[in-house]
Amino acid sequence: MAVAYALLGPTASGKSRLALELAARFPLEIVSMDSALVYRGMDIGTAKPGAAERARVPHHLIDLVDPDQGYSAGRWRADCLEVISGIFSRKKLPLLVGGTMLYYRSLASGLDALPAADSKIRFQLNEEAKQRGWPALHAELSKVDPAAARRIAPNDAQRVQRALEVFRLAGKPLTALQGGEKALLPFEMQAFSLIPDRKVLHENIAHRFDAMLDAGLVDEVKSLRQRYRLSAEAPSMRAVGYRQVWEFLERHFNEEQLRERGIAATRQLAKRQLTWLRSFTGMKPAQHLESALQLGSQSWK
Repeated sequence: MAVAYALLGPTASGKSRLALELAARFPLEIVSMDSALVYRGMDIGTAKPGAAERARVPHHLIDLVDPDQGYSAGRWRADCLEVISGIFSRKKLPLLVGGTMLYYRSLASGLDALPAADSKIRFQLNEEAKQRGWPALHAELSKVDPAAARRIAPNDAQRVQRALEVFRLAGKPLTALQGGEKALLPFEMQAFSLIPDRKVLHENIAHRFDAMLDAGLVDEVKSLRQRYRLSAEAPSMRAVGYRQVWEFLERHFNEEQLRERGIAATRQLAKRQLTWLRSFTGMKPAQHLESALQLGSQSWK
Protein backbone atom coordinates (compact mmCIF):
# COMPACT_ATOMS: atom_id res chain seq x y z
CA MET A 1 0.00 0.00 0.00
CA ALA A 2 1.21 3.51 -0.81
CA VAL A 3 2.34 5.66 2.12
CA ALA A 4 1.70 9.32 2.89
CA TYR A 5 3.89 11.03 5.49
CA ALA A 6 2.91 13.76 7.93
CA LEU A 7 5.21 16.13 9.80
CA LEU A 8 3.45 17.80 12.71
CA GLY A 9 4.66 20.20 15.36
CA PRO A 10 3.89 23.45 17.13
CA THR A 11 4.17 26.76 15.34
CA ALA A 12 7.74 28.04 14.83
CA SER A 13 9.22 24.59 15.43
CA GLY A 14 11.00 24.45 12.05
CA LYS A 15 8.66 22.09 10.18
CA SER A 16 8.77 23.99 6.88
CA ARG A 17 12.55 24.29 6.94
CA LEU A 18 12.95 20.56 7.59
CA ALA A 19 10.45 19.72 4.85
CA LEU A 20 12.40 21.77 2.31
CA GLU A 21 15.66 20.14 3.36
CA LEU A 22 14.12 16.69 2.89
CA ALA A 23 12.61 17.69 -0.45
CA ALA A 24 16.13 18.41 -1.72
CA ARG A 25 17.00 14.74 -1.18
CA PHE A 26 13.77 12.87 -1.81
CA PRO A 27 11.02 12.96 -4.49
CA LEU A 28 8.57 14.90 -2.31
CA GLU A 29 5.61 17.14 -2.85
CA ILE A 30 4.53 19.16 0.17
CA VAL A 31 0.90 19.30 1.24
CA SER A 32 0.03 22.14 3.60
CA MET A 33 -1.78 21.12 6.77
CA ASP A 34 -2.30 24.69 7.97
CA SER A 35 -5.73 26.31 8.24
CA ALA A 36 -4.34 29.85 7.74
CA LEU A 37 -2.35 29.07 4.58
CA VAL A 38 -5.56 28.39 2.66
CA TYR A 39 -6.25 32.15 2.57
CA ARG A 40 -5.03 34.33 -0.27
CA GLY A 41 -3.26 37.52 0.73
CA MET A 42 -2.38 36.29 4.19
CA ASP A 43 1.32 35.83 3.56
CA ILE A 44 3.38 37.53 6.26
CA GLY A 45 1.44 36.43 9.34
CA THR A 46 1.24 32.83 8.16
CA ALA A 47 4.92 32.52 7.22
CA LYS A 48 3.65 31.34 3.84
CA PRO A 49 6.28 29.71 1.59
CA GLY A 50 7.57 32.22 -0.93
CA ALA A 51 7.60 31.96 -4.71
CA ALA A 52 11.18 30.64 -4.77
CA GLU A 53 10.38 27.84 -2.31
CA ARG A 54 7.22 26.89 -4.15
CA ALA A 55 9.08 26.86 -7.46
CA ARG A 56 11.71 24.54 -5.99
CA VAL A 57 9.23 22.08 -4.47
CA PRO A 58 5.54 21.65 -5.38
CA HIS A 59 3.29 22.91 -2.56
CA HIS A 60 -0.41 22.11 -2.33
CA LEU A 61 -3.48 23.43 -0.47
CA ILE A 62 -2.17 27.00 -0.26
CA ASP A 63 -4.07 30.12 -1.45
CA LEU A 64 -7.38 28.34 -1.97
CA VAL A 65 -9.94 30.93 -0.82
CA ASP A 66 -10.23 34.65 -0.06
CA PRO A 67 -10.11 35.69 3.62
CA ASP A 68 -13.83 36.50 3.66
CA GLN A 69 -14.75 32.96 2.61
CA GLY A 70 -15.16 29.85 4.72
CA TYR A 71 -13.06 26.71 4.52
CA SER A 72 -13.81 23.68 6.70
CA ALA A 73 -11.85 20.67 7.90
CA GLY A 74 -14.17 18.51 5.83
CA ARG A 75 -13.36 20.44 2.68
CA TRP A 76 -9.65 20.26 3.47
CA ARG A 77 -9.89 16.48 3.90
CA ALA A 78 -11.59 16.06 0.53
CA ASP A 79 -9.08 18.36 -1.18
CA CYS A 80 -6.19 16.62 0.54
CA LEU A 81 -7.29 13.14 -0.57
CA GLU A 82 -7.50 14.38 -4.16
CA VAL A 83 -4.06 16.01 -3.97
CA ILE A 84 -2.45 12.92 -2.45
CA SER A 85 -3.93 10.73 -5.20
CA GLY A 86 -2.35 13.03 -7.79
CA ILE A 87 1.04 12.90 -6.06
CA PHE A 88 0.97 9.12 -6.03
CA SER A 89 0.11 9.11 -9.75
CA ARG A 90 3.31 11.10 -10.38
CA LYS A 91 5.36 8.53 -8.43
CA LYS A 92 6.17 11.08 -5.74
CA LEU A 93 5.89 10.98 -1.95
CA PRO A 94 3.30 13.22 -0.25
CA LEU A 95 4.60 14.98 2.85
CA LEU A 96 1.88 16.73 4.84
CA VAL A 97 3.35 19.60 6.86
CA GLY A 98 1.61 21.80 9.39
CA GLY A 99 0.24 22.43 12.83
CA THR A 100 -3.53 22.38 12.32
CA MET A 101 -4.12 19.26 14.34
CA LEU A 102 -7.83 19.13 13.51
CA TYR A 103 -6.88 18.77 9.85
CA TYR A 104 -4.59 15.87 10.66
CA ARG A 105 -7.19 14.17 12.81
CA SER A 106 -9.84 14.62 10.13
CA LEU A 107 -7.60 12.86 7.62
CA ALA A 108 -6.24 10.11 9.84
CA SER A 109 -9.46 9.33 11.74
CA GLY A 110 -12.22 10.69 9.54
CA LEU A 111 -14.91 13.20 10.40
CA ASP A 112 -17.93 12.79 12.63
CA ALA A 113 -21.42 13.46 11.32
CA LEU A 114 -21.86 16.89 12.87
CA PRO A 115 -24.37 19.60 11.93
CA ALA A 116 -23.18 22.21 9.47
CA ALA A 117 -22.26 25.69 10.65
CA ASP A 118 -25.20 28.00 11.28
CA SER A 119 -24.53 31.72 10.77
CA LYS A 120 -27.42 32.85 13.00
CA ILE A 121 -26.30 30.78 15.97
CA ARG A 122 -22.69 31.85 15.47
CA PHE A 123 -23.78 35.47 15.44
CA GLN A 124 -25.73 34.93 18.68
CA LEU A 125 -22.72 33.29 20.33
CA ASN A 126 -20.42 36.08 19.21
CA GLU A 127 -22.80 38.69 20.64
CA GLU A 128 -22.96 36.78 23.92
CA ALA A 129 -19.17 36.59 23.99
CA LYS A 130 -18.91 40.36 23.52
CA GLN A 131 -21.12 40.87 26.57
CA ARG A 132 -19.95 38.07 28.84
CA GLY A 133 -16.60 36.90 27.47
CA TRP A 134 -15.54 33.51 26.10
CA PRO A 135 -14.63 32.12 29.57
CA ALA A 136 -18.28 32.60 30.57
CA LEU A 137 -19.41 30.69 27.48
CA HIS A 138 -16.83 28.03 28.32
CA ALA A 139 -18.46 27.72 31.75
CA GLU A 140 -21.79 27.22 29.96
CA LEU A 141 -20.17 24.53 27.83
CA SER A 142 -18.88 22.74 30.93
CA LYS A 143 -22.50 22.28 32.03
CA VAL A 144 -23.80 20.82 28.76
CA ASP A 145 -20.65 19.02 27.58
CA PRO A 146 -18.09 18.58 30.40
CA ALA A 147 -15.84 16.32 28.30
CA ALA A 148 -15.52 18.94 25.56
CA ALA A 149 -14.94 21.70 28.10
CA ARG A 150 -12.07 19.76 29.66
CA ARG A 151 -10.16 19.59 26.37
CA ILE A 152 -10.98 23.12 25.16
CA ALA A 153 -9.25 26.13 26.70
CA PRO A 154 -11.60 28.84 28.06
CA ASN A 155 -10.21 31.43 25.63
CA ASP A 156 -10.22 29.15 22.58
CA ALA A 157 -13.09 31.10 21.04
CA GLN A 158 -13.39 29.11 17.84
CA ARG A 159 -13.69 25.71 19.51
CA VAL A 160 -15.92 26.93 22.35
CA GLN A 161 -18.20 28.48 19.75
CA ARG A 162 -18.33 25.31 17.65
CA ALA A 163 -19.07 23.05 20.64
CA LEU A 164 -21.93 25.28 21.82
CA GLU A 165 -23.18 25.66 18.25
CA VAL A 166 -23.40 21.89 17.86
CA PHE A 167 -25.26 21.56 21.15
CA ARG A 168 -27.77 24.25 20.22
CA LEU A 169 -28.33 22.76 16.76
CA ALA A 170 -28.44 19.07 17.65
CA GLY A 171 -29.62 19.21 21.26
CA LYS A 172 -26.79 16.81 22.05
CA PRO A 173 -23.22 17.36 23.26
CA LEU A 174 -20.45 17.45 20.68
CA THR A 175 -18.74 14.50 22.39
CA ALA A 176 -21.93 12.40 22.09
CA LEU A 177 -21.86 12.88 18.32
CA GLN A 178 -18.19 12.04 17.96
CA GLY A 179 -16.65 8.61 17.72
CA GLY A 180 -18.83 7.13 15.02
CA GLU A 181 -17.70 4.86 12.21
CA LYS A 182 -14.83 6.37 10.22
CA ALA A 183 -13.92 6.06 6.57
CA LEU A 184 -10.72 4.11 5.93
CA LEU A 185 -7.90 5.79 4.05
CA PRO A 186 -6.86 4.32 0.67
CA PHE A 187 -3.20 4.56 1.76
CA GLU A 188 -1.05 4.11 4.83
CA MET A 189 -0.33 7.15 6.99
CA GLN A 190 2.93 7.57 8.90
CA ALA A 191 3.15 10.59 11.21
CA PHE A 192 6.16 12.26 12.78
CA SER A 193 6.36 15.03 15.38
CA LEU A 194 8.90 17.83 15.61
CA ILE A 195 9.02 19.13 19.19
CA PRO A 196 11.87 21.50 20.05
CA ASP A 197 13.06 22.41 23.51
CA ARG A 198 10.55 24.72 25.23
CA LYS A 199 13.04 27.56 25.66
CA VAL A 200 14.16 27.31 22.04
CA LEU A 201 10.53 27.24 20.89
CA HIS A 202 9.69 30.39 22.84
CA GLU A 203 12.75 32.16 21.41
CA ASN A 204 11.75 31.11 17.90
CA ILE A 205 8.22 32.40 18.45
CA ALA A 206 9.46 35.81 19.61
CA HIS A 207 11.99 36.15 16.79
CA ARG A 208 9.47 35.13 14.15
CA PHE A 209 6.76 37.49 15.37
CA ASP A 210 9.26 40.36 15.44
CA ALA A 211 10.26 39.46 11.88
CA MET A 212 6.60 39.47 10.82
CA LEU A 213 6.09 42.93 12.28
CA ASP A 214 9.25 44.18 10.55
CA ALA A 215 8.06 42.66 7.26
CA GLY A 216 4.81 44.63 7.37
CA LEU A 217 2.19 42.46 9.10
CA VAL A 218 0.21 45.51 10.22
CA ASP A 219 0.08 46.87 6.66
CA GLU A 220 -0.95 43.44 5.40
CA VAL A 221 -3.97 43.39 7.72
CA LYS A 222 -4.83 46.99 6.76
CA SER A 223 -4.84 45.93 3.11
CA LEU A 224 -7.04 42.91 3.82
CA ARG A 225 -9.54 45.10 5.68
CA GLN A 226 -9.74 47.41 2.66
CA ARG A 227 -10.06 44.65 0.05
CA TYR A 228 -12.54 42.33 1.77
CA ARG A 229 -15.64 42.53 3.94
CA LEU A 230 -14.11 41.21 7.13
CA SER A 231 -14.89 41.30 10.82
CA ALA A 232 -12.96 40.30 13.91
CA GLU A 233 -15.03 37.10 14.01
CA ALA A 234 -14.12 35.97 10.49
CA PRO A 235 -12.24 32.64 10.73
CA SER A 236 -9.31 34.12 8.80
CA MET A 237 -8.98 37.00 11.26
CA ARG A 238 -9.04 34.64 14.21
CA ALA A 239 -5.64 33.33 13.19
CA VAL A 240 -2.93 34.10 15.71
CA GLY A 241 -1.19 37.34 14.84
CA TYR A 242 -4.03 38.57 12.67
CA ARG A 243 -6.38 38.72 15.65
CA GLN A 244 -3.90 40.80 17.63
CA VAL A 245 -3.18 43.16 14.73
CA TRP A 246 -6.93 43.61 14.18
CA GLU A 247 -7.37 44.61 17.83
CA PHE A 248 -4.36 46.95 17.54
CA LEU A 249 -5.93 48.64 14.53
CA GLU A 250 -9.14 49.00 16.54
CA ARG A 251 -6.98 50.80 19.12
CA HIS A 252 -7.51 48.29 21.90
CA PHE A 253 -3.82 48.61 22.79
CA ASN A 254 -0.57 50.19 21.63
CA GLU A 255 2.27 48.91 19.43
CA GLU A 256 4.34 47.59 22.33
CA GLN A 257 1.34 45.66 23.64
CA LEU A 258 0.73 44.31 20.13
CA ARG A 259 4.12 42.62 20.23
CA GLU A 260 3.55 41.26 23.74
CA ARG A 261 0.08 39.96 22.96
CA GLY A 262 1.11 38.48 19.62
CA ILE A 263 3.95 36.53 21.21
CA ALA A 264 1.77 35.42 24.13
CA ALA A 265 -1.02 34.26 21.82
CA THR A 266 1.47 32.32 19.68
CA ARG A 267 2.84 30.61 22.79
CA GLN A 268 -0.69 29.65 23.78
CA LEU A 269 -1.29 28.24 20.31
CA ALA A 270 1.91 26.18 20.57
CA LYS A 271 0.77 24.85 23.94
CA ARG A 272 -2.57 23.73 22.48
CA GLN A 273 -0.79 22.11 19.54
CA LEU A 274 1.46 20.17 21.89
CA THR A 275 -1.60 18.97 23.82
CA TRP A 276 -3.08 17.68 20.58
CA LEU A 277 0.18 15.97 19.65
CA ARG A 278 0.29 14.11 22.95
CA SER A 279 -3.21 12.78 22.27
CA PHE A 280 -2.27 11.17 18.96
CA THR A 281 -1.15 7.54 18.94
CA GLY A 282 1.56 6.07 16.74
CA MET A 283 3.44 9.35 16.38
CA LYS A 284 7.20 8.97 15.83
CA PRO A 285 9.97 11.54 16.48
CA ALA A 286 10.90 13.65 13.47
CA GLN A 287 14.46 12.27 13.41
CA HIS A 288 13.00 9.01 12.03
CA LEU A 289 11.32 10.71 9.08
CA GLU A 290 14.38 10.68 6.82
CA SER A 291 14.82 6.90 7.06
CA ALA A 292 11.10 6.40 6.42
CA LEU A 293 11.30 8.56 3.30
CA GLN A 294 14.36 6.60 2.18
CA LEU A 295 12.32 3.40 2.27
CA GLY A 296 9.37 5.11 0.61
CA SER A 297 11.43 6.48 -2.25
CA GLN A 298 12.91 3.04 -2.93
CA SER A 299 9.40 1.65 -3.43
CA TRP A 300 8.95 3.87 -6.52
CA LYS A 301 12.18 2.65 -8.15
